[in-house]
Amino acid sequence: MLQLQSISKSFGGLHVLQNVSFTMPQGSIFGLIGPNGAGKTTIVNLITGLLRPTSGDIRFNEQDLTSVEPHKITQLGIARTFQNIRIFKEMSLLENVVIGMHDHLNYGVASMLFNLSAFREAESKARIRAHELLSWVRLDHKAHMLADNLSYGEQRKLEFARALATEPRLLLLDEPVAGMNPAEKTELMAEIVNIRNRGFSIFMIEHDMRFVMELCDRIAVLNFGKIIAEGTPDEVRSNPEVIEAYLGKDEAA
Repeated sequence: MLQLQSISKSFGGLHVLQNVSFTMPQGSIFGLIGPNGAGKTTIVNLITGLLRPTSGDIRFNEQDLTSVEPHKITQLGIARTFQNIRIFKEMSLLENVVIGMHDHLNYGVASMLFNLSAFREAESKARIRAHELLSWVRLDHKAHMLADNLSYGEQRKLEFARALATEPRLLLLDEPVAGMNPAEKTELMAEIVNIRNRGFSIFMIEHDMRFVMELCDRIAVLNFGKIIAEGTPDEVRSNPEVIEAYLGKDEAA
């Protein structure tokens, strides 16, 4: 579904990524892990078009993404969440999710300004769909609450629902459990599995090794801008290079 082939990214003389290659199967939960500064978020920014690779190819369902604009990548079926939560806190949960549907609402400016039937019908369908997406993450009972009143974990789940509102085939999660307590992590793990079971593919970068190992089907490990391992959680967990990258050479020995 997603393929990175010989991706490199440099900022001036700083080589952040060097010949990164991996393949993500459709319908999977794929994890990208690595120490701080390894280049994980740079890869997500490259996939979503916020950055351009210095060299190499990124393909999504056989389509080259390396020169596609970010909004068109969203239209192709890729959505993301951010490490730092980005929701509209002074809007309701329902309004936050409806905003994610703007590319799929079939009415013009005139219909909106004059409250024509096309606008009313599209808006009604959007709200029904938004309520359904909120139910997927168990927030439908708070649909009309201001987003600012949610707990941290609930705000994360709201971000998921808004990303799903763009009707993606691939959902990119940037450190989804950052700042969460153990109970919130366990709950979110169940939500991610439920989303995958509804037919979505999920790519995540995360520091919590236990979370990744229990959740992902396949994992790639990035260290100093290079992929040092890729495989199942068991294969990655026992890889000497991975152990050394996380623990250091002396501790690994």
